Amino acid sequence: MRRVPAAARRCARTTPRSGPLPLRRTPAGRALTLLPVLLIGAWAAIDWRAMCAGAARLASADPWWLLAGVFFTCLGWVAAACVRQGAVPERLPPGLLLASQFAAGAANHVLPASIGAHAVTLRFLQGRGIPLARATASLALYSLVKPLAKTPVLIVFVVAFPDTLRLGQLAPGKGTLLLAVGGVTLGLATASLLVTVVRPLRRPLLGFVRTALTDIRLLHTRPSRVLALWGGSAAAPVLQGSVIASVGFSLGLPLSWAEVVFALLLATTAVGAVPAPGGIGPVDAALVFTMVAFGAPMGLATTTVIGYRVLTVWAPLLPGALVLSFLVRREVL
Repeated sequence: MRRVPAAARRCARTTPRSGPLPLRRTPAGRALTLLPVLLIGAWAAIDWRAMCAGAARLASADPWWLLAGVFFTCLGWVAAACVRQGAVPERLPPGLLLASQFAAGAANHVLPASIGAHAVTLRFLQGRGIPLARATASLALYSLVKPLAKTPVLIVFVVAFPDTLRLGQLAPGKGTLLLAVGGVTLGLATASLLVTVVRPLRRPLLGFVRTALTDIRLLHTRPSRVLALWGGSAAAPVLQGSVIASVGFSLGLPLSWAEVVFALLLATTAVGAVPAPGGIGPVDAALVFTMVAFGAPMGLATTTVIGYRVLTVWAPLLPGALVLSFLVRREVL
């Protein structure tokens, strides 16, 4: 049997392994596992009235429709896991992937602009041996495909329900359109100016773009990845709208399923880019306004949105934080 020299053994022991470093069993590491729960507790103390009001209203709702809302909420996590899998060529373990997306939901409702969910997913991908550049490229692809997939869904709803969806009341004016076009143009011009002027940004940005384009070409040669990426992204807003519709039906909301889902699509398209934790706040206001424009009473529309947030945010928040802490403790993240 061939003996390995002592110098080689010492080198092997000191060579850093790829992927994220595991959390050591130190007081700081144990505190990190409790951080999600502490953040949830702080947020609950700040928004305690809204949570209690929504829970009280849901207590008088039809339990079967609420059960349907829970079912669609669970399907939403499955859709998110499908999109994450569709954004990377490597096969990810389904159970851990679904658990990471459930945990990412808790982090997403604490930090704005999906930063929490992306951070959890990035750590998970690195733990599966995916390099940082490619993991980051998958997050960028995920963020790009999700809004793009709403466009065909909107078109399908407009074509399938031309008489039900009263678009004239919700059509934006010229000023709103000009403001939207101006904002997109300003953002693109600012990004181009930064890349042109700040030279240190060029090389990493160009490397990131090359990595992203390579993975995109590879993914779109695999039908299973295309179906997971685009199909999951298109199904996500429909499932989310189905949750709202189920809560609304449990409370007696006088709108159809198509109107509620279309109201959500319009609300998230209009203000979905506002950096609020989990989209809470701007999207809620836009959703209430859109449902009222479709003919729902203001009080009932507001109650529906509050109940929807209780069902999708507050109910899974603590379990999601516990799953997040468990995954960190088991060094999955």
